[in-house]
Amino acid sequence: MKAIILAGGKGTRLAEYTSKIPKPMVNINKKPLITYIIDHYIKYGVKEILIAGGYKYNLLKNYFLLNKKKYPNVRVLNTGLNSLTAKRMLKLKKNFKKGENFFMTYGDGVADVDIAKLLKHHEKNKKACTLTAVRPIARFGELKITGNTVNSFNEKPQLKQGWINGGFFVFSYKIFKFLNKKNQMFEREPMQKLLKKRNVNSFKHSGFWMCMDTLRDKILLEKIIIQNSKKKL
Repeated sequence: MKAIILAGGKGTRLAEYTSKIPKPMVNINKKPLITYIIDHYIKYGVKEILIAGGYKYNLLKNYFLLNKKKYPNVRVLNTGLNSLTAKRMLKLKKNFKKGENFFMTYGDGVADVDIAKLLKHHEKNKKACTLTAVRPIARFGELKITGNTVNSFNEKPQLKQGWINGGFFVFSYKIFKFLNKKNQMFEREPMQKLLKKRNVNSFKHSGFWMCMDTLRDKILLEKIIIQNSKKKL
């Protein structure tokens, strides 16, 4: 199977880095963020990765050309500087065959999603779109208070209520029927069409997930990855 990684946005909320490089190329512990995502898919046997580039596309392309030996099946494609997510997807349509399932995610989110279970869940439910629903890490510390007394302080816990779209989609080829030539966000008009047709399935993931939007997120993600690597030693 193939996976699309959307990596064309300007990442303006992380301008400390993205004024010079695409957000997926920001180093997390001396390794580009996007490589954590790619390595995760490869771990589950994904054969081909298509990176939908745009903003500073050449920096992404040059990195993977220089690292072709390690990532022989990664292709960086220019899907336009100002293209929104649905348009980027549609521009890659020619890389897929009718009846084919494929993965897609964003270039700024990492997780320990079980990709094999996600695919199995998608195939069982036979919808055009399966999205991974996650519980994000809280942006601030969680307090438990009785009266005026603080009983506990949990620094940036994972939220226990509510689910959000964590990316890590699986699509069938028929997803392209819900896209048109307009420059649209996939998460808006196309998603509403899918919902109206009851063609969206969810895969609930309660494990680790995090999206890097700001410098604060970058610092936290680096700490989490270091902590997790120590646990595996």
